[in-house]
Amino acid sequence: MSRTRSQVVVAAAVPESPGPGSADPLVGDLRRGGLLPLLVLHYLAREPSYGQRLMDEVGGLMGVTVNPNTMYPLLRALEDRGLIDGAWEHPQRRTRRFYRVTAAGELERARLAAELEPRLEAIAGRIADIRTELRRR
Repeated sequence: MSRTRSQVVVAAAVPESPGPGSADPLVGDLRRGGLLPLLVLHYLAREPSYGQRLMDEVGGLMGVTVNPNTMYPLLRALEDRGLIDGAWEHPQRRTRRFYRVTAAGELERARLAAELEPRLEAIAGRIADIRTELRRR
């Protein structure tokens, strides 16, 4: 099936979905502000978990694909800072590494949540403004 020139132009101008790593104007500021570490600490405060599960949970919540090249260095950095503890599921062989939040990680989670709350409120306000505008005739 061939496309007309106008279909090609429209398809190029309006991507079907943003690709991995694409800049989202609404959440870009949150990403730079510590959203991913906050979400990782949040999920680990609920229960111990491993990298792939965290990528799935965060990705599902945010509607994005979390790259392993982002998640695993973050987990190592959080562990190096004493915010999480990691242990191999089977210490004799490297399988899944389960992480749990530490007391310092709980404090950091609370700090990040408080720091990001105004940004989350601002985004919620922008989304409400967009919805209001789109309902106008």
